[in-house]
Amino acid sequence: MYDVTIIGAGVVGCAIARELSKYNLKILQLEKSDDVSNGASKANSGIVHGGYAAKHGTLKGKLCFEGNRLYKKLNEELNFGYKKTGALVIGFDEKDEENIKKLYENGIKNGVFKNEMRIIYKDEILELEPNINKDVKVALLAEDVGITSPYEMTIALAENAVKNGVELKLENEVLDIIENIDYYTVITNKGEYKTKYIINAAGVFSDKISKMVGIDNFYIKPRKGQYIIFHKGYGKIINRVIFQTPTKKGKGILVTPTYHGNLMIGPNADEVSKKEDLSTDVETLKYIISTARKSVPNIDLRKVLTSFSGIRPTPSTGDFIIEESKERFINVAGIESPGLTSSPAIARMVLGILKSSGLKMIKKTDFDPYRPPIIIKKDLSYKEVNKMLNIDSPNQIICRCEMVSKKEIIDALNRGIHIKSIDAIKRRTRAGMGFCQGEFCGPRVRKVIAETLNIPEDEVPQRGKGSGIIPKKVNLNYFKNLGI
Repeated sequence: MYDVTIIGAGVVGCAIARELSKYNLKILQLEKSDDVSNGASKANSGIVHGGYAAKHGTLKGKLCFEGNRLYKKLNEELNFGYKKTGALVIGFDEKDEENIKKLYENGIKNGVFKNEMRIIYKDEILELEPNINKDVKVALLAEDVGITSPYEMTIALAENAVKNGVELKLENEVLDIIENIDYYTVITNKGEYKTKYIINAAGVFSDKISKMVGIDNFYIKPRKGQYIIFHKGYGKIINRVIFQTPTKKGKGILVTPTYHGNLMIGPNADEVSKKEDLSTDVETLKYIISTARKSVPNIDLRKVLTSFSGIRPTPSTGDFIIEESKERFINVAGIESPGLTSSPAIARMVLGILKSSGLKMIKKTDFDPYRPPIIIKKDLSYKEVNKMLNIDSPNQIICRCEMVSKKEIIDALNRGIHIKSIDAIKRRTRAGMGFCQGEFCGPRVRKVIAETLNIPEDEVPQRGKGSGIIPKKVNLNYFKNLGI
């Protein structure tokens, strides 16, 4: 009998698991895929949003502001990568200026300090961001915005939760939930689990899970966003996250540096019928490029690296759904943007709900909040890297683009989460995220995984079970050939 079972291992589910691991509870976390962070948590902008955008009076507004304030300490404990960069929401005419003033007023209502946010005009904008569109007239400068690596954050939360006693069971798809007098039986493809409480953090499938216990007062609208990533180092053409004035569909096309120094543009927002449709298409990417160039005109398409897409779990209610919807069944559903930013605060809110519901919670005396980083930054020349490609040492370089060593891969495989796919290693070490996109290092990574886990190389998959089919992607040479 478990005290709490969490369904879903995205950033929200893992933040909840880590928060609950501070207490003397028996906790189970179920995830249908082969790894954590395989849904929206690995395919989003990675922006730690400021408190100005989400409407005052909503859970989004409250939890975004609260979550933003928790990132610095969380990163100090878990080492997933976070940097406060600030952001500009830019405008080109009087209507944009009016909307920017509304954003400022909304931010003040949400609790943002006046010294963290102000409205600036053309000369100052161009001084801060020389590569921005010279037609810009006005902007909201938000100093509290940051960038992070969303999948690394999710992995760090999960590793620390497991280290502190959470039982994470991957490849366990929930098929049904049976209600008993004072507990639930969760039925998966791998077995049955008894639990006093259920926390539904199943992302785009949270409405499906909710219906299993008879709650159907909301539904999830899958909304796809596509992105383009540029070469590492190219993120230096801007200093901050650049937003355009938002629309009813969201924050619009942004231009941002990533935590690891790439440039990223996107996403669009299209409602789709399939919750696992992660394809990209030429027309949408053309739209993203042209719209991003309204913010930063001289984006060089010759530096395009890859494209990807993610599905946002947009709720029919228009706001996060975080409540005890039924006795001992807590819905944490519809967590779209700013869900990544809000996730630490969502975890604390769920903790409060459990306490109010009567779950006895006694803090551990031996909780360990620390999780060391996997990625070791290296300052090596290409000549030095080439010398280390075939040495017989844990310091052997396996991925030359990202300078990933053998010992980093071995470390990633020994963190308490049972992984064995090449993609799982890529998310933890960045092996395969460089210029060659894994063509060189893919076989080398497979060999290290096989040796470490003592399995045949042909049993090491590119993607694990439950990851869905490999999405169709646009050949980005098409865009490179368009020139500057």
